[in-house]
Amino acid sequence: MNIISALHASFATGTVLLFAIIGEIYAERSGILNLGVEGMMLLGAMAGFGVSLAVDNPWLGLVMALLAGGFLSLLHGVVTIHFQADQVVSGLSLTFLGTGLALVLGEGLSGQNPPLIPTVTLPILSSIPFIGPVLFTEQSILVYFGYLFIPAAWYYIYKTRPGMHLWAVGEKPEAADTLGVNVYRLRYFYVFVGGCLAGLAGATISLSVSPGWYSAQTTSGLGWIAVGLVIFAQWNPLIAAIGAYGFAFLQRIILDLQGVPVILGLENPLYINANYLFFLKMSPYLLTILALVFGAIMARRRRSSAPGALGVPYIRGERGL
Repeated sequence: MNIISALHASFATGTVLLFAIIGEIYAERSGILNLGVEGMMLLGAMAGFGVSLAVDNPWLGLVMALLAGGFLSLLHGVVTIHFQADQVVSGLSLTFLGTGLALVLGEGLSGQNPPLIPTVTLPILSSIPFIGPVLFTEQSILVYFGYLFIPAAWYYIYKTRPGMHLWAVGEKPEAADTLGVNVYRLRYFYVFVGGCLAGLAGATISLSVSPGWYSAQTTSGLGWIAVGLVIFAQWNPLIAAIGAYGFAFLQRIILDLQGVPVILGLENPLYINANYLFFLKMSPYLLTILALVFGAIMARRRRSSAPGALGVPYIRGERGL
C-alpha cells in the first residue's frame, strides 16, 4: 500500500467536497439552508462535461457548470426568499429537479471523451520531500485552486466587511436591515454563489478527478456528504478542508486496504474478503455520521456556531425573535 499515492488521490477527490461544502457554508451563513447540493452537483457535472465535449474546451465547460449550478440554486432562492417557503422541502425538490434535468440532458454522453482540465506539476514545490509528491505533483489545476480557495474563503467570511454583512444577514437579518444592508439581495447572492460552487464541484468530478459522465453515479452521493460536513465544519472553511480531505482519504485508503495481503508484517484480514466488503464501503459514511454527531454536540455547546437565522424566512417589518 502506497501512502503517498493514497494521499495524492485524496487531495484530488477532497477538492470536489471542498467546493461543495464551502458553497453551502456561504448559503447557510446567509440564513438559507439548501439541501439541493447533490442535484446542483450532478447538473454541473453534466453541463461541464457536455459543453466541453461540444465546444472542445474544458474551461468553457467549467463556466457552464458554474452557471448551471448557480441558476438552479436561484430557483431555491425564489421559493425560499421571495415566497418564504419551507427551505428543507424546497432543497429536496431541487435535488430531484437537478437530478432529473441532468439525466435527461445527459442522455448519450456516456462513453464520450471531451478535453479535460489539465494536470500540472509545480517545479520547485514538487521537490519537497513527501509533501511535494502528495500536494504538488501531477495535480489538476482545480486542486491547486482549492488550496488557495480555503484561506481566501476564511478571510472573506471572518475578516472583510462583506463577510461581516454575510454574518449579519444570517444571524440577525432585522438588525442588518436596520443598518441599511439589503437582506434579500445578499441572500439571493450567496445562494447563487453556493450553487455555482456546487456546479464547480460537479464539473471537478466529470472533467478532472474522475473524468466521464456516469449518469446518477457521477456524484455518488457526495452532495449529501457535503451538506452533512458543513455541520462538522462548524460553518468554518478551514475545518471544512479537514472534513473534505479526511473523508476522501478514508475512501481511498479503504480501497487500498482490500488489495494488500500483508500490513506491517501481519496478515491483512481485509484482503479480498467479501465478508468485510460491505463494512469497508460503509465505514467512511459511518465515520461521517459520527463526525456529524460530534459537530452537533459542539454546536449545541457553542450556540454561536450555527447562524442564528438559518432556515428562518425573513419578512421585512416583522420583529425577530
